Amino acid sequence: MMRKYLTLLAVVPALVLGGCEIGTKVVEQNGPRGLAIEQIKHKATMRTAADVPPPPYELTPDMREGERASAAYENVQVLGDISVDEFNYTMAALTEWVAPADGTVENGGCNYCHNPANMASDEIYTKVVARRMLQMTRAINANWTPHFNNNYGQSNENAGVTCWTCHRGKPLPANSWSDTPPTPTQIKGNKRGQNTPLVQTAYASLPYDAFSAYLSGDGNIRVLGKSAYPNQHEASIVATETTYGLMMHMSQGLGVNCVFCHNSQNFGKWDDSRAQRVNAFTGIRMVRDINNNYISALGDVWPANRRGPAGDPLKVNCATCHNGINRPLGGVKMLKDYPSLKGVHSTAPPAPAASQPIPGISPEEGPADSGAQPGPIAANQAQAKPAA
Repeated sequence: MMRKYLTLLAVVPALVLGGCEIGTKVVEQNGPRGLAIEQIKHKATMRTAADVPPPPYELTPDMREGERASAAYENVQVLGDISVDEFNYTMAALTEWVAPADGTVENGGCNYCHNPANMASDEIYTKVVARRMLQMTRAINANWTPHFNNNYGQSNENAGVTCWTCHRGKPLPANSWSDTPPTPTQIKGNKRGQNTPLVQTAYASLPYDAFSAYLSGDGNIRVLGKSAYPNQHEASIVATETTYGLMMHMSQGLGVNCVFCHNSQNFGKWDDSRAQRVNAFTGIRMVRDINNNYISALGDVWPANRRGPAGDPLKVNCATCHNGINRPLGGVKMLKDYPSLKGVHSTAPPAPAASQPIPGISPEEGPADSGAQPGPIAANQAQAKPAA
């Protein structure tokens, strides 16, 4: 009899707790069953894709013809190769994306970047920043297609980014980061760069600066990479903890768990990883390119209110574009209505073919073939379908 009651005591709480989960989660199968390669998402915390504003008006083919913007206007350094009509159309969209004139942004509208008495002037720093950001947007769309234009065998035409991808109607994107202030030299108050639970480290007492080395510096994750990625430093506890912090950020920033990219039976093995791991690898390099060559490169242009506590400008990470969704904005084809941002006019080198190196990545640092296909788990993965 006692054994019977003990069994009931064990079963009843399990049933109650299990019942609490009914209808609250979605399971997406990413690979063969039995390998624990699925995404488990709780409905209460699932992010939904933000709405994308419609174009300011229709851009017809004839509007793309005629006089170039650089000939009609003064000091047009980036979009001067498009027509006057397309230039005005793009400026109207950019205003809506970054500083709308609806009262939500102080001094919003054209005057956010321009002196209305002299539209050609560069006296307002936001115009200098906007110009550099337009260069960045074109460069991303031209040169980083290995990250965002890989639809695993299906056409992904017009994939890419616009200012809305990050800004979403605000001068500052919702997600950014900056360097941490130097740690004090005395014992009191010196946390040795850790023991400060933050969201980017999943609130663990890990090194809290997981971004400086990987998203702006030239550090590479080398905890296990012994096959496709040669191990270039001595594996250490500090390196492992910092890597974990970055991985937690990527997981939260994209709203996925570890097996979205990795094989749970061997996290370090590339052959059995999902194709998304290659995308993540190029994404880290793309973010580093943005931070180093476009944001930090502006130097003293940034005012104090656009800098972090260490004096460096606010920079981007994975969450800046993704905002908790594995495909930013739910995979909307952002460039369909804005051909001027595709990068076809960019002076940057063309995007590499699948067999060519990824921009800025040496053969020793990344896969010998940037179009390398993942192993059988990824090749045989089923289409992800929600399950009860």
